[in-house]
Formats: sequence, structure tokens, C-alpha cells
Amino acid sequence: MEFVFDWQAAFASIPHLLTGIPWTLLISFGGLAIGFIIGIIFGLLRISPISWLRWLATTYIEVFRGTPVLVQVLFIFYGLPQLLGGPINAVVAGIAAIAVNSGAYISEIVRGGVQSIERGQREASLSLGLSRTQSFRYVIWPQAFRRMIPALGNQGIISIKDTSLFSVIGVGELVRQGQVYIATTFNALEVYFMVAILYLVITLSLSLALRMLERKGLVGQ
Repeated sequence: MEFVFDWQAAFASIPHLLTGIPWTLLISFGGLAIGFIIGIIFGLLRISPISWLRWLATTYIEVFRGTPVLVQVLFIFYGLPQLLGGPINAVVAGIAAIAVNSGAYISEIVRGGVQSIERGQREASLSLGLSRTQSFRYVIWPQAFRRMIPALGNQGIISIKDTSLFSVIGVGELVRQGQVYIATTFNALEVYFMVAILYLVITLSLSLALRMLERKGLVGQ
């Protein structure tokens, strides 16, 4: 029996799948925004002269980089309520999982970006009368941030794709909407094909934006 891909069924699923995109973007970008703050904090602690702060940052980074994001979101959604004594909203759990997971990777991006700036620039700014805080804020950080942008963009793409795992806790993102639609139409191949296409559109759009920034010289060296 020859199988024929049903393009009509694939395109018919798009309106239903589109309802999952706002949740996908909310969870990914909401989590990334919090993760960026976490990343700055722990990235700077990672290079702190105080040993116990470096140990704290290293422990956080290794734990959340060394465990799957799926396990993390399951722990947050099913495990934390037992500790807190109340349920956690699935969307909140998804944002939290992206935040702590991406924060661990962003911490290393921040550490690498700051350490990539030549020590002589810090010394020169101090010799001009700037405080250490002013030196970091006005000299080191702007240059380091430009160098971080490509890596931050890559992390953003990874986190967007990670949201596809959150269908296991009932978040109505792209994959979950696809599963619901398949349950009524049984067109699994066509629907998952369109889910993949929509993810591709989102990630390629972000990649294109990053390349435009690179061409304008707003990132990198």
C-alpha cells in the first residue's frame, strides 16, 4: 500500500498549531530573560576572587548543565509542589526550567566574554581614575557583551527548541497543540511535519537577525 503525504491535511493544521506559538515564545523568551540575569550573576561569581563564591557558581553551572532540561521541568512541576505545599502552573514551570537551564549556559558565556577582554584595558581605565565598578561598566562590559551576542543567540535557539519537551506537563506550546490535533485527525506525519516547519521558521528568523547584526558590525570584535 503506497502512502501519500496529505498536503491538504498538513496545511489545515496550521491555524491550530499557530495557537501554540505565543506560548512557545512566552516560555522561551521569558525564561531567557530571567536566565540572562542569572547568567550575569553566576558568570561574574565564576571569576570572583572569593573562592566560596566561585565554588557556588561552579556547582550551579555543573548541576544544571549536567542534567536534562526535561528532568528539570519535571522536578519543578511535580517535585517542587510537594516541598512548597501547592501546585505550580505549567507555564510558570516551563519558564523556570528555561531560566535555570539557560542561566547555567549563559553563565559560561558571560565568564568567557569578560575574560576575553585584555587585562591591559582594565588597568588603563583604572589609571585614568575610573573605579573598578566604572571600569567594568563603561569599558569591559560593553566590549564583552558584543562578543557574547552570537553565543547568546545560539543559546536562544536551543532554548526555543527545548520548549518542545514541555508538552509532557501540558503546556499548550507547538508540540502539545500538534498532539491535540493529531488525536482528532490521526494525521501524525503531516502535523508533525508542520510543527517542524514552524520551529524552523522561528529559529531561522532568529539566526537571520543575528547575521544582520554581524554584518552591521554590532557583534563580535
